[in-house]
Amino acid sequence: MKELSLNILDVTENSVSAGAKNIEVSLIEDEKGILTLTIGDNGCGMTPEVVKSVIDPFYTTRTTRKVGLGVPLLKMAAEQTGGSIDIKSEVGVGTTVTATFDTKSIDFTPIGDMVSTMTTLIMGAPDRDFEYIHRKPGAEVTLSTLQLREVLGDVSLGEPEIIAWIKDYLTEQYNNFGGTN
Repeated sequence: MKELSLNILDVTENSVSAGAKNIEVSLIEDEKGILTLTIGDNGCGMTPEVVKSVIDPFYTTRTTRKVGLGVPLLKMAAEQTGGSIDIKSEVGVGTTVTATFDTKSIDFTPIGDMVSTMTTLIMGAPDRDFEYIHRKPGAEVTLSTLQLREVLGDVSLGEPEIIAWIKDYLTEQYNNFGGTN
């Protein structure tokens, strides 16, 4: 994929499909340029056998196609920078995918448009709670749909006005973040 944000969208959609009600997406870059991406959920989880299988592009739980490329492409993107991927999962508890990247590597895939990725995820699953954080030394972008629900009450996060506000809120934070999002 041309942007890491598209990998994040694809893998996070797996959390939604797994029935997760709470999904955390974090991008943490340290002062050495190591980026750690974590996608964690409280979905149905996977057996150890399935965890081993998800890095195989010819394995998928979908019935609409016979290949699943989200995790294998994320693994490839991490490894081509000298990074790695780790998947921890427990049936009935949830799954956490952690990938590390060396952002100084010539093979580092740009992060891309995280504003669109997060608004797309929220719009597609407005009944789920997303915690988002993107941090680098001296800057941070955050969004908590749980906090939004506390303010909005019964208003759906999928309402066009709410999605527009979320997009503007994230965009404003990224404008102060420095560099590209």
